[in-house]
Amino acid sequence: MTEIAQNSLLSEPTAALMARRVATIGPHSPLFYNTPLELVRGEGAWLTDAQGRTYLDGYNNVPHVGHANPVVADAVNRQLRTINLHTRYLNHMVVDYAEALLDTFNGELDRLFLVNSGSEANELALRIARQHTGNRGILVSDFSYHGNTSSLAELTTGLEVHEEFGSHVRAVRIPDATGMDAQSAMALRDRALAEVDAAIASLQEAGHGISASLLDPIFSTEGLLNVPPGYIEGLAQRVQAAGGLFIADEVQSGFGRLGNHMWGHQLYAIKPDLVTLGKPMGNGHPIGAVITTEALLDEFGGRNMYFNTFAGSPVSSAAGLAVLGEMRERQLMTHAHATGEFIADAMREIAKSSPLIGAVRGQGLFFGYDIVRPEAPGQPHPVAAKQLIELMKDKGVLISRIGRDDNVLKMRPPMVIEREQAQLLVDRLAESVAEITSGLS
Repeated sequence: MTEIAQNSLLSEPTAALMARRVATIGPHSPLFYNTPLELVRGEGAWLTDAQGRTYLDGYNNVPHVGHANPVVADAVNRQLRTINLHTRYLNHMVVDYAEALLDTFNGELDRLFLVNSGSEANELALRIARQHTGNRGILVSDFSYHGNTSSLAELTTGLEVHEEFGSHVRAVRIPDATGMDAQSAMALRDRALAEVDAAIASLQEAGHGISASLLDPIFSTEGLLNVPPGYIEGLAQRVQAAGGLFIADEVQSGFGRLGNHMWGHQLYAIKPDLVTLGKPMGNGHPIGAVITTEALLDEFGGRNMYFNTFAGSPVSSAAGLAVLGEMRERQLMTHAHATGEFIADAMREIAKSSPLIGAVRGQGLFFGYDIVRPEAPGQPHPVAAKQLIELMKDKGVLISRIGRDDNVLKMRPPMVIEREQAQLLVDRLAESVAEITSGLS
């Protein structure tokens, strides 16, 4: 049994469930927290554990429009009681959803493939890119995660995988201009773009060419980086000029979470060739998509009989339509902007009170802190970050952490988080930061 499973703080029923989990799923599937939570109910931004204690969910983006959202649940239930099948039959629900989703995109992104997950979306996008370009080379960030298929494991740089890093992949360091003046940020951008040039040249010299770059527009795994102006545009221009496709992985940054934009790539003056979606699309129902152009879809479809038994089913489409409907009716994008500004202002005030806090990161309802060493400003402090997460859990608020040093607090609550709940989150955060800081003296 794992160390967590042996934790003496586990209640007897939870310990028994943990033992059953290890005996079936195994001891290697990760769990949050020193004492794992057994969660049994959810509603909106609230979660309840097996002992009846409630927690504010400051972390989970899959229940995009709230845990157990009744509109989504009713739509799925209604469609499941009517008919569910695959896309080799006609059904209006699938087309209704395709039209509604594509209406949220700009320009030439007017076609889609429906899939089951973000991993499957990224796998398909890479397949499309390889076939279109005739090349195999891929450009990624040097601390990223895009899914768990074999192809994606070969380009994973942000967590442990057994697969060897692909010889056809080049990883570049994404520049972070946090705290820099404009001149320093531009110099950093130029150095980083020179690294992109070198990576593309390396792929070409090795005979791989470049088929695609695959990037998360807000660099969430990397720690919500503040890239210098012009970097993303420069990278996209270089990849596309070399014949490759630019793939925007919107699994975490999309669906209005950033407040000012529906999609993360809209933060930049770029035109992605492919956009991949997953997680929040169905509010917990598995659905994903690859958004692309008519030309790329027709090219791929003319070479491949592509279909997917469960992707794009009427039930999945009903879930997706309900999510978009809830976003529209409840004006959740506007809400994300306003609530995100409120939280960011509060976080900046908290930051003034503690040497533990470095930069305030993120925007909209995806935000965090750098946790740094007081005795060595700017140096990451992952131990203190872990302590803060555990203390927040003890205070009834769930958050997590990201970044190459595991020192960036990660908060991305359901989009329906209310102002009073946001106040609770920042109040508990202020208390936790103060307690950890006082323990340093």
